[in-house]
Amino acid sequence: MNSIIKYDLEELKNIQNKPKNIYYKGNLELLNKPKISIVGTRKPLNYTQLLTHQLSLRLSQVGNCIVSGGAMGVDAIAHKAAGINNTILVSPCGINYKYPAINKKLISQIEENGLLLSPFEKDFKATNYSFVQRNEIVVALGDILIVTQADLNSGSLRSVEFALKMEKEIFVLPHRINESLGTNKLIKEGKAKIIYDIDEFVKIYTKISIDKENDDFLEFCKSNPTFDEALQKYNSIVYEYELNGKIEIKNGIIKPI
Repeated sequence: MNSIIKYDLEELKNIQNKPKNIYYKGNLELLNKPKISIVGTRKPLNYTQLLTHQLSLRLSQVGNCIVSGGAMGVDAIAHKAAGINNTILVSPCGINYKYPAINKKLISQIEENGLLLSPFEKDFKATNYSFVQRNEIVVALGDILIVTQADLNSGSLRSVEFALKMEKEIFVLPHRINESLGTNKLIKEGKAKIIYDIDEFVKIYTKISIDKENDDFLEFCKSNPTFDEALQKYNSIVYEYELNGKIEIKNGIIKPI
């Protein structure tokens, strides 16, 4: 899971700053899943931390891969809550660097079990421009963009500009007056929709496909595997099928219904 090669992505063919190459470490199969981009401030409120975690966790459990930029704050929360094996991190530097250093352990885990992408040569060091290009790619990969908290003139609002150009839906959390001025401005201007109920929102973005892998999963469940065994082999499909009443988990054992 530590390959370093060049890779061309369909989602990036029409973006303004299309990179010549994409370098990666990790599991390229994640690119085939429905993807949701989650971004926000590096200094989230406790409220934002909690709801970012809930959103990322629940969206991951129902079949979406979470995409973010690996920064402190909202990005790191989104990656962790999604599960290290179900998240894509787009880096502002080459894949030989782990930036920011405070997230070094998280980045290493994603390299091993999730997917790390970079449009830059592997020894490239981050610059102001590279953060902008990173943000554009994060937005391009997602089916929608969620901004859980943002200040005015922040990098997250630059991501919103990209999403508007790409005609992607933008969602934000409701915040109090004088908090998250950036997202409140988006609401005022009619550029973003508000997530009032996480359960209702997640239902809209539940992505369960009936394919060979899922058929194999149901066959696998007939052997009554442990929850840990199933999770290791099939990742978020376990949560998807439990939420939809296709399996039950009792005392750590899975049974098809």
